Amino acid sequence: MKFLALSGSARRASTNTAMLRALQAAAGADHSVVLYDRVGGLPVFSPDLEGEFLPAPVAALARAVAEADGVIIASPEYVRSIPGGMKNAIDWLVSREELVAKPIVLAHASHRGDDMLQQLRIVLATVSARFNEEIFLRFRLMALSPEEIAERLAQEAAVGEMRAFLDNFSRFCAEG
Repeated sequence: MKFLALSGSARRASTNTAMLRALQAAAGADHSVVLYDRVGGLPVFSPDLEGEFLPAPVAALARAVAEADGVIIASPEYVRSIPGGMKNAIDWLVSREELVAKPIVLAHASHRGDDMLQQLRIVLATVSARFNEEIFLRFRLMALSPEEIAERLAQEAAVGEMRAFLDNFSRFCAEG
C-alpha cells in the first residue's frame, strides 16, 4: 500500500515532518510512505490559476495524491488554527478529483493542538468522503530536534505503534 505523508509545516526543522520521516523509515515491506514537505512552495490558491494555468508545484501535489492509496496528514497548530500553508494545499485540491474519495487519516507530533485538529477534521470530512478520524497517530515530540525525534521513534515500541497505524490505515484503504 502506498501512502502520501503530507506535512502541513513549511519549517525546515519541523517536528511533524520529522515524525513523518520516522513513519517512512518504520514502514515495513507491505507499505511505502512518500513524504510531501513542500506546502511552503505552493502559490497562494486562486481559482484563476486552475485548469490550464495550474502551477507546476500544484500539479505535482495533485499527482502525488492521485498516485497514493491513502493520505496521512500531519500539521502543526498556529494560533490555535490550521496553518496557512496546510489550508492553502487543501484549497488547491478541494475542487479537483484526486482528494474527493481518497482515504485520509491524521498524525500529530504534539500533546497540544486539539483546536487545530478539530478544525482540520471538519475540513477533511468536508473534502473527502473517506476521511477517518478514528485512525490517528500521536506522539509527544514538541521541542525535540529532528535528530532526537528520529532516535525516539526508532525505538521498538514506537516502530510497533507506527506499523500498527499503517496496518489499520491499509485495511481501511482496502475497504473502499
